[in-house]
Amino acid sequence: MAGSLNEIKTRIASTKKTSQITGAMQMVSAAKLNKSEQAAKDFQVYATAVRQITNDLLSGIPTGSTSNPLLQARPVKKTGYIVITSDKGLVGGYNANILKAVMQLKKEYHPDGDDCEFICIGGTGADFFRARGIEPVFELRGLPDQPSFEQVSKIISKSVEMYTNEIFDELYVCYNHHVNSITSQVRVQQMLPIVELNPEDEGQDDRTSFELEPDRDIILEQLLPQYTESLIYGAIVDAKTAEHAAGMTAMQAATDNAHNLINELTIKYNRARQAAITNEITEIVAGANALE
Repeated sequence: MAGSLNEIKTRIASTKKTSQITGAMQMVSAAKLNKSEQAAKDFQVYATAVRQITNDLLSGIPTGSTSNPLLQARPVKKTGYIVITSDKGLVGGYNANILKAVMQLKKEYHPDGDDCEFICIGGTGADFFRARGIEPVFELRGLPDQPSFEQVSKIISKSVEMYTNEIFDELYVCYNHHVNSITSQVRVQQMLPIVELNPEDEGQDDRTSFELEPDRDIILEQLLPQYTESLIYGAIVDAKTAEHAAGMTAMQAATDNAHNLINELTIKYNRARQAAITNEITEIVAGANALE
């Protein structure tokens, strides 16, 4: 019985230490989440401004007259996918959800696997594809918790360049969209060719007419890649926010489970201790009766 009591006591102590670790990790993830949510809000101000400027420029060009490759749909021979995952685990179902969705998408639209390419942001995704015999054409690991545009500009510009060079004919970003601290949604969002721009958006009728130098086509040639890059960067920031939320939720669940286990072990320990004391009293009484 003494051995059993010591084992339970040891398990309680080790579980308490685990709960302290997961509790600390939960607080760290919560702090990262707050920063990422603020970064996402700040970025939306920039993204909205770039979208409005781009729409304004496109409004002065007759429909279908621009030859910019980022706006022109072409026959799709190969599709590119940017898949955003984390570098590490301890984020619940964050990685499993997006990778399961991507593999289902591949099974449905690219069963042969010859008409698609994968660009991986995050080591988990890159390792996942390699384990299944799929070699990413480009990958980025070790992304910080709040990535700046400079830190991801290489893979973003490389993706746009690959589309321009017709290595693939359309580009999608697959990531977890942050809804709130406990919910995220898998998104597969088309980035190229650009299809979301609408020069006739509401609120554009009262825009000021500008005299532009050089002409609109030349400005758009410089602006459209920046607009596309901003969309991809926005998806990365969004995915990072969802990652921190998933980490916080996972660590909170782990901490709650540890506390529940500690309570169960404490009850078990008290019952075993009570049984041991009762047994000792019974033995003492029996011994006293034997001496009479």
